[in-house]
Amino acid sequence: MTVHFIGAGPGAPDLLTLRGRDLIAASPVCLYAGSLVPAGVLAHCPPGARIVDTSALCLEDIIDEIRRAHELGQDVARLHSGDLSVWSAMGEQLHALRALGIPYTITPGVPSFAAAAAELGCELTVPGMSQSVVLTRLQGRASPVPTTESLEQFARTGATLAIHLSIHALSDVVRALLPYYGADAPTAVVWRASWPDACVVRATLGTIEDAAVGQGPLHTAIIMVGRNLDPDAVGRSRLYAADYERRHRRSRRMAVDAVEGMDTERGACASS
Repeated sequence: MTVHFIGAGPGAPDLLTLRGRDLIAASPVCLYAGSLVPAGVLAHCPPGARIVDTSALCLEDIIDEIRRAHELGQDVARLHSGDLSVWSAMGEQLHALRALGIPYTITPGVPSFAAAAAELGCELTVPGMSQSVVLTRLQGRASPVPTTESLEQFARTGATLAIHLSIHALSDVVRALLPYYGADAPTAVVWRASWPDACVVRATLGTIEDAAVGQGPLHTAIIMVGRNLDPDAVGRSRLYAADYERRHRRSRRMAVDAVEGMDTERGACASS
């Protein structure tokens, strides 16, 4: 018996990984975060599977469900939205399973910030601009944020910010970032990225509050801030430059020199 922790992706059922799909289909028990995992993902559960919405359960209840399946020798598909590596509460479940000696696996999923970037149609690391992306959040009731990880601290880097779980405090976000990014900084709010009812609002840091009023729910949104979000932001890396040499591609000049060298060698052989 194994508990399979599976990142169910940001919302669109077809963004579930093939590995995740196959593990769900092979598990007679499925525990899922009800408010964030779509029905299309649950459709992969086998007939007769025990499907439990964990949104109303505490940690001890969830572990009891897993212990019950363990006693019956039944694999469990444990579904969380997005990717499991951030804000999934997976760590505390793994700690409990290790204490009980219950084996588990972890299958990553498409993270919500990547889905939000896709909705915006942008690369978050534009050459010559910002090469870093910070995933962060404001402090909430469930999880405190260290003072060393304040928005102001991250803003000093000039990195692209993907601020989760904070749309309810958009004004606080704007107030914290204005001194560092400026009122004209490209800013966007993406609600329910990849879902059929996804909503995107683009504005500047100075206008995003007015632009976002009434546009989406007070949850399941990501606030994105950074110069890289500008649709006209263009920066060319050296990766595809004609004179850039890498393991699988010679520079154009080297290729020409190689051909000319071969021709010279052939000519010398012919004359001899």
